Amino acid sequence: MGFRRRTASMGRAALLAGATLAATAILVAGSTAFVYEPPAVPTMTATPPAPRRQPTTPTFTRSQRDDLTRALRRYLGGRAGDLAISVRDLSTGLSYSYGGGLRTATASIVKVDIVMALLLQAQHEGRALTSTEKALAERAIEVSDNDAASALWHAIGGADGLASANGKLGLRDTEPGTGGSWGSTTTSAADQIRLLTALTSADSPLASANRRYLRRLMGDVTQEQAWGVSAAGTGAELKNGWLPRERHGGAWTVNSIGIVRAGSRTYLLAVLSERGATLRDGVEAVEHACKTVATALARASIET
Repeated sequence: MGFRRRTASMGRAALLAGATLAATAILVAGSTAFVYEPPAVPTMTATPPAPRRQPTTPTFTRSQRDDLTRALRRYLGGRAGDLAISVRDLSTGLSYSYGGGLRTATASIVKVDIVMALLLQAQHEGRALTSTEKALAERAIEVSDNDAASALWHAIGGADGLASANGKLGLRDTEPGTGGSWGSTTTSAADQIRLLTALTSADSPLASANRRYLRRLMGDVTQEQAWGVSAAGTGAELKNGWLPRERHGGAWTVNSIGIVRAGSRTYLLAVLSERGATLRDGVEAVEHACKTVATALARASIET
């Protein structure tokens, strides 16, 4: 028994000595001993985002405007009468006017103004249009019915009612006709752009539902009366006016106003003309001017 105890004690001593030597060896070896280290995490360097390209604001240069003016002057110089055109591109903010000094009779384009006056009055009274008023408005715009326009003219209070509405709509150059002569109201192309702006802008005194209603009527004009500003694009919402005037020896006043889409652009267009030799001549001049101006504005938007 004593021998076995001594043998066991000697064995434990040997094990302890071996463990001590191994530990010492590791300490002495230092750099040669294997020590686990986690893999290095690569340093992430933030890459700044590429600067956002600022959108280019289209411009219609002085040179481009002069070229357009000369083109219109050359075309109109060989024709009878006078013409004014004003356009605003809602998509880019570009605008252009020619013949801004012309003031001429509205003829039937004033029917848009009359219906807007009616809608403003109904808004003020807190009501919708009656079924009779709607029927009259539809006939006045869609088929240019003169009797319907006369009924609405009296409903809004004639010249005074139109003048009151035009003050709210921001018009500056429009003088209502006297008595029952709504067609002899005089206006400028610039004022008709102001009228169309009130028909398209969220800042208009006319409620959005009423703007949509009138634009729908203008989009439903009978096909034989859908000439004029429609030559500048597609999907036109328009109203035309035409009238041989005694004071001009029977020569024609031919006008067209409206909203036209051409590709990605939306134009407000107003063209007034007077002293044309015939109705056909007046329509041709109006349409040529619309196409010429729309083409020039589209080219300016692309080139800038």
